[in-house]
Amino acid sequence: MQHRKRKRRLPTQGHLLPLALATWTRISFEELKQATDKFNEINLLGRGSFGSVYKGTLHDGMNVAVKVFNLQLEAGFKSFDVECEVLRRIRHRNLVKIITACCNIDFKALVLEFMPNWSLEKWLYSHNYFLDILQRMNIMVDVALALEYLHYGSTTPVVHCDLKPSNILLDEGMVGHVSDFGIAKLLGEENSIIQTMTLATVGYMAPEYGSEGLVSIKGDTYSYGIVVMETFTRKRPTDEMFTEEMSMKQWVRDSLSLPCGVTEIADSNLLRHNEQHFFAKKDCIESTLLLAQKCCADLPEERTDIRDVLSTLKKIKVKFLKDIGRT
Repeated sequence: MQHRKRKRRLPTQGHLLPLALATWTRISFEELKQATDKFNEINLLGRGSFGSVYKGTLHDGMNVAVKVFNLQLEAGFKSFDVECEVLRRIRHRNLVKIITACCNIDFKALVLEFMPNWSLEKWLYSHNYFLDILQRMNIMVDVALALEYLHYGSTTPVVHCDLKPSNILLDEGMVGHVSDFGIAKLLGEENSIIQTMTLATVGYMAPEYGSEGLVSIKGDTYSYGIVVMETFTRKRPTDEMFTEEMSMKQWVRDSLSLPCGVTEIADSNLLRHNEQHFFAKKDCIESTLLLAQKCCADLPEERTDIRDVLSTLKKIKVKFLKDIGRT
């Protein structure tokens, strides 16, 4: 995806700090420079389409994530404004919290709570990390709780638009937090669907989003279903094994239609024959993937509502705990 270089913008007082900060005062560029050791590459946590994120330590010793926006791109300005507007409206234990912001003519950054256990993506694909079934279930419940809040927690529904494992961050207790609202959309009370020119991440976008730019809460549900499939199969939707003829959701659907199909597609680290609680684990993964399928229906109106997804997922977890004797 290409981005246009920004046109020169005249600063306005209203643009300087579009956030209602509570107890925190506005932080300066110099303070952030000091907190990140002059934005040292050693402190770089990651780079995205519209900017970079650094680990920083404030003067009081608090560790934070400093998201610096690339203002050479017009999209960088827009992304900052969108995140400010969204984060101003939302507060939930499964959403990354904003602490403060720095907003000058040529420098814009958000200061967010630091997530010491990195992202779900890192835990899925790094050889040094491992998540068991229960941890993965808990994280998926956390993400569903976040989406339920975004979609139904206020009179203005928020559509994240870019849900994927790299945007699911984990705190010290391995609780999942949804992050990165740079392309999120706010739906009006009378608009359940809006149109956008901004593309999300290939592999996670709902069909109507990718082809027509149509955004609704059902698009997030689709992305969630893909994330669930990825979490339990440890296969990215963009893996080279998948093609236009055989997408990940088709692969999961076709496999689950076979008697022992789930054992073929589940992450091999989760499901091994002759291990303790094999059948309980198999049933749990199979039920979870079947639920993910219902999230990924081609037509938005056929996708399961996230509230029902959350309810069903909790029941699957309770049954699994009972089956392994941990009620």
